Amino acid sequence: MKELIEYIAKALVDNPDEVKVNEIEGERTSVIELSVAKEDLGKVIGKQGRTARSIRTILSAASTKNNKRAVLEIIE
Repeated sequence: MKELIEYIAKALVDNPDEVKVNEIEGERTSVIELSVAKEDLGKVIGKQGRTARSIRTILSAASTKNNKRAVLEIIE
């Protein structure tokens, strides 16, 4: 999951070197923390949160395949 989010985020931003993804795994749930450069935050969130919602949808579909739940946190 971590690699998937990292790949998507790096494709969206202007500074791909500053993309940091941290995964905290629990028994049933994984929390994925995404951190990007301050000027790229709007690109990851998108208008009215559409891009972030789309990334969460992809993450949800991928995590269902592993019988786990994944939550994306975008850190400012």
